[in-house]
Amino acid sequence: MENYKYKNYIYDLGVLIKDKALEAKQEKTASKEKDNDKYIIGYLMAYHEIIDLMKQQATNFDIKQNEIGLDGINPETDLI
Repeated sequence: MENYKYKNYIYDLGVLIKDKALEAKQEKTASKEKDNDKYIIGYLMAYHEIIDLMKQQATNFDIKQNEIGLDGINPETDLI
């Protein structure tokens, strides 16, 4: 019997990170405050880096992106 604890953890983590990254993108788009822009952009770039790294590692380990909850998001187009 295979233990799915780690697989489920990684999948849930991927989905949560993706959701929070897309929320950060919406916050950046909606922000009208110039003082807050640098913070929001930095916050969004952190998610960009995390998701990009997770996707690269999935590819290196021959893991499909839908298995880690990161299908349907492209950091280069969705988070910039």
